[in-house]
Amino acid sequence: MAKKPTGKNTSGRGQRELTVKVKTARGRSISSTRWLQRQLNDPYVKRAQAEGYRGRAAFKIMELDDKFRFLVPGARVIDLGCAPGGWAQVAVPRINALGEKSGKSIGRIIGVDLQEVEPLPGAEFYQLDFMEDDADLKVKEWLGGNADVVMSDMAAASSGHKQTDHLRIIALCETAAYFAFDVLEVGGTFVAKVLAGGAEGELQKLLKQKFKSVDNVKPPSSRSDSSEKFVVARGFRGND
Repeated sequence: MAKKPTGKNTSGRGQRELTVKVKTARGRSISSTRWLQRQLNDPYVKRAQAEGYRGRAAFKIMELDDKFRFLVPGARVIDLGCAPGGWAQVAVPRINALGEKSGKSIGRIIGVDLQEVEPLPGAEFYQLDFMEDDADLKVKEWLGGNADVVMSDMAAASSGHKQTDHLRIIALCETAAYFAFDVLEVGGTFVAKVLAGGAEGELQKLLKQKFKSVDNVKPPSSRSDSSEKFVVARGFRGND
């Protein structure tokens, strides 16, 4: 008598997760098809969906903070380019923004972005271009003073040209750094995404002048085929 199928893998290779393949649809480019296939098969995308995070980027700030411990209870945080809110989502419980950790200081997080961001308990989101005049003053007013942490996962829109994209994101990161100089408390931390590519020397030099320590890290959740890395600058020296 034939055995009934059990639904298990009996090939002798062991069970393994199926890889989702995406066909190139009419009107969809090969590159976008590859991106979609990579998203569907990305374990961090699946984990973010399972754990209720707003995107896989949440794990990047989680891993950076696990290593450097800058999101502490009572910290005042500014999240630049905060959409869709994944980094703020990680920060809220760690800085005790909701006051759920009894006996611990209550932190605050202000997120700014060009687009509207879905509300998140414990975080305050504002539509603002951080490059506009007096943006630093507005943010400090909302925050009630200087910040302990300025973090940025911003990236310029891709042009498809690697070197151009590198220069754009370095320029964006430098602008975020100057914003941080205006709003950080002495001893504060600046965390930002950059792309490796050779033009970040001046940025590194600038940060080493302004901070006591500067680390360049590629967290485990950052895709291995991506040139992105994160700079973590700690111990802001203040402005002369």
